[in-house]
Amino acid sequence: MFILSALLIYLVLAAQFESFRDPFVILAGSVPLAISGALVFSFLGLTTINIYSQVGLITLVGLVSKNGILIVQFANELQRQGRDKLAAVIEAAGTRLRPILMTTAATVMGHLPLVFASGPGAGARNSIGIMLVSGMIIGTAFTLLVVPSIYMLVAKTHARTIPEEVDADGSELATAA
Repeated sequence: MFILSALLIYLVLAAQFESFRDPFVILAGSVPLAISGALVFSFLGLTTINIYSQVGLITLVGLVSKNGILIVQFANELQRQGRDKLAAVIEAAGTRLRPILMTTAATVMGHLPLVFASGPGAGARNSIGIMLVSGMIIGTAFTLLVVPSIYMLVAKTHARTIPEEVDADGSELATAA
């Protein structure tokens, strides 16, 4: 199911970005690190790998992919506006930092009660909560560093799509930026 969920997300992103490179940047830059971060707590003995933690891992794939999507989509847009690849990805990571941190904080705070649950069925809630909370925190931290790096290595350079203004004799006019 995990491979199927990753494949489904890859295909949906490939259709959205009309590229096979951008989904690879998103998934390779965010998902493995988030999954590894979540599984560390399982190996430390805080939870077990059961059906609930596996559901948490599949959910984590979708949640942490969102962070990479925000960076890659905005970097592509900046390249189409005329910035080079490095400047575009640096500005995209900086500009999208606040939305990424806010949605991560909301996700973590929303799932935090699952980590501290007690009573009947608490083991199931603890498993999914620990996977989501730890995966989001660790995945977000690494996504902000790794996605721009992979973007620089793998993503294609997008051509400027905004036409420059030309006057009647064919010379370019200065555009107000």
